[in-house]
This record gives sequence, structure tokens and C-alpha cells, in this order.
Amino acid sequence: MNRKHKYFPLFVSLEEKEILVVGGGTIASRRIRALLPFGGRLTVIAPEVSDFVKEAAAEGQMVWKQEAYTREALRYADLVLACTDDPELNGEIYSVCKCLGIPVNVCSDRRKCDFYFPGIYMHDEVVVGITASGLNHKRARKVRVAIQEAMEEKAEHDDD
Repeated sequence: MNRKHKYFPLFVSLEEKEILVVGGGTIASRRIRALLPFGGRLTVIAPEVSDFVKEAAAEGQMVWKQEAYTREALRYADLVLACTDDPELNGEIYSVCKCLGIPVNVCSDRRKCDFYFPGIYMHDEVVVGITASGLNHKRARKVRVAIQEAMEEKAEHDDD
């Protein structure tokens, strides 16, 4: 039987979780932006980061450690995102996380992801996450937009 690998949609609390992001560029910024509304203690390790990361750190939404990655950084992590522009370094982070039993997402290699970042739509207490198993981001985005439009239309009619 030929079965495609699929990911189970699991909604978890990030409160009290130590989330480590290694890297601070465009992809890291997108993932940080997605994580911030869900709590957790977020730390970014990178010598240089985007303006968004600098601002979020300055506002106290997260911690930015302006330094290079070392294995020691993983010591207390509950969840890790390897978002550097160096595939070899991302692979190193992946290997260490696997040995330590830490769930990891490697931005440069979907095969090295224990979890994916879904397209997210939030309205009040409703949170919808959509993924195409890391294979078709455009399709997942179209579905997220359709859900958003349907929810917004419903909200307009509820106000009548």
C-alpha cells in the first residue's frame, strides 16, 4: 500500500514552554509572528535579526540573544525551530534535537520536521490551522483564505 505521510493536527498549549528559534531572518520572523499570540517563552538566538524580531524583543514579547548557536542553547528547550540560512547548521540542530527528544522544525528541509507551521486563522476563541503536509503552501493558503472569508461573512450576518 502506498501511503503518503500525513501530519496529525494537534493543538497544544505553549504556555510555560521554552521555545527556541535559531536564526532571525524572514522565515524565522514569519514563524515567530505565528507563535507570539499563543504564549510560551520565546528565545531567538542569532547574531543578526530582522527589524520585526528586534522590535518584538525590545517590547518584551520575546528574548533575543545576539550570539551564535551552540548546543548548550538547547539545554532547556521544549520546542526548537532551526531557521538559519545554513542547511548544515540546521541539520546539526535537527540531529541534536532528535537525540534529546526535542520536537524540531527545520525550515530548510521539510523531511526534518516533527511538526509543520499551519496557515492560521483566528477569530475570538476559534483557531483554525491548515496544512498541506508541507507539500503545497499555495493550496493551504487558498484554503485558509476561503475559511477566513467564510468566517468573516458569518460574523457579518451574526451582527444583523
